[in-house]
Amino acid sequence: MTRSTLRAWPPGMLVAAAAAGIAFVLHLAFPALPLLTVSVALGVVVAQIPALRPLLDGPLKAGLSLSARRLLRIGIVLLGLKLSLVDIAGLGVVTIIAIVLVVVLTFGVTLLLGRMLGLPGYQPLLIAAGFSICGASAVGAMSAVTRAKDSESATPIALVTLCGTLAIVLLPLARIPLGFDASEFGTWVGLSVHDVGQVVATAQIAGPVALAAAVVVKLTRVLTLAPIVAIVGAVERRRTPLSSDEAPSKRPPIVPLFVLGFIAAVLIRTFVPLTPELPAVADVVQTALLATALFALGTGIRFAELARTGWKALIVGLGSWVFIAALSVVAVWVTTGLSAAP
Repeated sequence: MTRSTLRAWPPGMLVAAAAAGIAFVLHLAFPALPLLTVSVALGVVVAQIPALRPLLDGPLKAGLSLSARRLLRIGIVLLGLKLSLVDIAGLGVVTIIAIVLVVVLTFGVTLLLGRMLGLPGYQPLLIAAGFSICGASAVGAMSAVTRAKDSESATPIALVTLCGTLAIVLLPLARIPLGFDASEFGTWVGLSVHDVGQVVATAQIAGPVALAAAVVVKLTRVLTLAPIVAIVGAVERRRTPLSSDEAPSKRPPIVPLFVLGFIAAVLIRTFVPLTPELPAVADVVQTALLATALFALGTGIRFAELARTGWKALIVGLGSWVFIAALSVVAVWVTTGLSAAP
């Protein structure tokens, strides 16, 4: 690593960190707006200002790119400290099976739709991961295992942000017509909304019971990230055999190191006695890292380019969002009925 490379990082990273701080202030002023959603939105707004683009694509680019990749991965690792296998077991076998089926079916349908509409490169895979598992974090993890370009990640990030924001407004309005009590509503939110912050913002409207159910179900969805990434990594390695002059390190990893770190964090939370302060501190650090990373990712989104090439991706994203919301309603009805059966 050269000195010039090291000197190129700080400006972009400092700008991204400052933007995350601004997003935090806006979140405090308007608590209904999730911090991570505000962070992405700020990055998107900044990216649309013509006068700032020479900075974003010039002296700030190296630091923003590092923030978007490295900080996002560290944040994913720390996300594992929120999840205990004991909490998952408490959901019961029926609910766990329902969660896995919702993830797998949404992933498959979204991937198929994206390929049918001819989305370029890894976009179908990234959109499928983002909508079925855990939003921007899943997009980042899948980008790492496929080594997708930053430009391929920008549109999926924008779509999960858009649809997750719509969910905060629309899902609470649909609760009464659907006849969901607080626990059922929380389960629906946990099954269908993308990022953890968006889940919290949506579920808390119905009270603490809904919020508790939503968070446990959502974090169980997050746990499916590791096996799906591993499967995709194995497929990618088979699709890209080594050439005679290529080093083994050039092949996509089966499971990225940070995903293994996420699994280790889950196991630590489950089996190692932790002081109450440690998960709380890790949560603050994780949120700060993700806010910084998502601002950096947002700066790569250009509406002018999306208008020319992104309408198909928008159809895939909205279709996936409607599909997972409807499928999750059915899952809540089925699990509730089976739980009530003698």
